[in-house]
Amino acid sequence: MDTEEEEEVSLTDIELNELIESLCLSKVEEFVMLGYEHVSGKDIWDCVSDKYRKTGVPSLHQIVNDILSLKSTAFMNWMTISMYKGAQF
Repeated sequence: MDTEEEEEVSLTDIELNELIESLCLSKVEEFVMLGYEHVSGKDIWDCVSDKYRKTGVPSLHQIVNDILSLKSTAFMNWMTISMYKGAQF
């Protein structure tokens, strides 16, 4: 193997943020098709990243998996709990 193939490709913070934003917007489009019209990309990211508060930010593949596998019921449960805690929406 070439050493070039072994080098890990790392994203800049800007590229990572753009990737996460596009994934969240994709999930928003999915939720809109399901009838949830007032969902934003920020809401999706807040929901997904809420579980990273204790453990820290995981690897990129885990973030992608968490966003794309987010179910509408889990999102609505998180929204309800957040409203009870007093979060602003």
